[in-house]
Amino acid sequence: MNKRILIISQHFYPEIGSGGNRIKNIYHLLVNKGYDVSIITTEPSYPNKKIYEDEAFWDDPFMTNDSPKISRIQVANRKYSRSLINRLFFFLEVAFKLLIKVLQEKQKYDIVFVTSPPIFIGMVGLVARLKFKSKFILDIRDLWPESLRGVGVFNNSFILKTFSLVEKILYKKADRIIVNSIGFINYISEKASVPMENIQYIPNSAREYEIDMDDKPESDFKVIYTGNIGLAQDIEFLKKIAKKLNENKIKLTIIGYGIKSRELKDYIQTEKMKNVSLQSPLTRKKCLEEIRGHHIGIVSLNSKKVFDTVLPGKVVDYMTCKIPIVASVSGYSKKVIEENNVGLVSGKRDVNEIYNYIKYLYDHPLERTTMSRNSERCIRENFLWEKNIKLLESTIHEL
Repeated sequence: MNKRILIISQHFYPEIGSGGNRIKNIYHLLVNKGYDVSIITTEPSYPNKKIYEDEAFWDDPFMTNDSPKISRIQVANRKYSRSLINRLFFFLEVAFKLLIKVLQEKQKYDIVFVTSPPIFIGMVGLVARLKFKSKFILDIRDLWPESLRGVGVFNNSFILKTFSLVEKILYKKADRIIVNSIGFINYISEKASVPMENIQYIPNSAREYEIDMDDKPESDFKVIYTGNIGLAQDIEFLKKIAKKLNENKIKLTIIGYGIKSRELKDYIQTEKMKNVSLQSPLTRKKCLEEIRGHHIGIVSLNSKKVFDTVLPGKVVDYMTCKIPIVASVSGYSKKVIEENNVGLVSGKRDVNEIYNYIKYLYDHPLERTTMSRNSERCIRENFLWEKNIKLLESTIHEL
């Protein structure tokens, strides 16, 4: 008999973003492999509740809300506030309601799988572990509180020290830790003296059917940026590259959301950028289709050292769609892009250098074709869910 697993996550289908997509695929594939999987999550609210009133986002018949295996809590309609304090209170509200759900749960579970951030959800997982006397798998998608320090808007030393202590406790109490970036492994091992063999790398990945979707780039050369526009994405760089591309009559599409998206939209409208197109958030399927209609994907990250450890989900998405990447990043993201020859990187985050890379790829279609082929190879070798879920299965069987 396969093990009974409880997943606890703030983000889940149909929420956009890499967090929700990650947990959707883990849930889906584990169920398909015969595990008895339940999930406690929230109603979709990221980046706001309103977009999920559109039935287009509920496009997976496997993920029906009628399923007794999917339990959702109601959350306040606060959106994702610009105020970090307000966001922390929102995260605490979610954690408290998830905790109540856990305490009311009458089933027994062999494995509790919890994904963080927010870090408070990890604490809910610890309570669940004690209640069910189960094994505890902690999935780390970002480093809290290091990423809070990295965005530079929250410097309360007492709260940061408290978060750091909670983080250390979670790492020590977890039976296994899953990370979505290799860059996290050394940090976690050193932070809490966690043996390397207890940490498993399972990156955000693509599904086989997503790679096999038709590629239909339009004849007009177009560049795209998709995903979060927040404190970690270096909005000043995005403003500058949008202006540079507009001035040189290269079309740019932005499909973005996040606390800085309004600022970027206002800037583009104020500057009357006729070659820049802004779109509202799309379903994952529609977004991948849109990416395929472009020739280059842009990635940007804040220059703070903590972001050297991450691999943005859009890097995987662009490779899935087989379009070359031009990135303003450093660290692990830079290494993945350059070692696999799937794009060009400005580690010093120079807008003119980025523009010159885009112009170079515009002038060299054969180089774009090579990068496109490399992208598919890289995805199939390293970032395929049907392959990587076996790593999680192996971890489950060891416990």
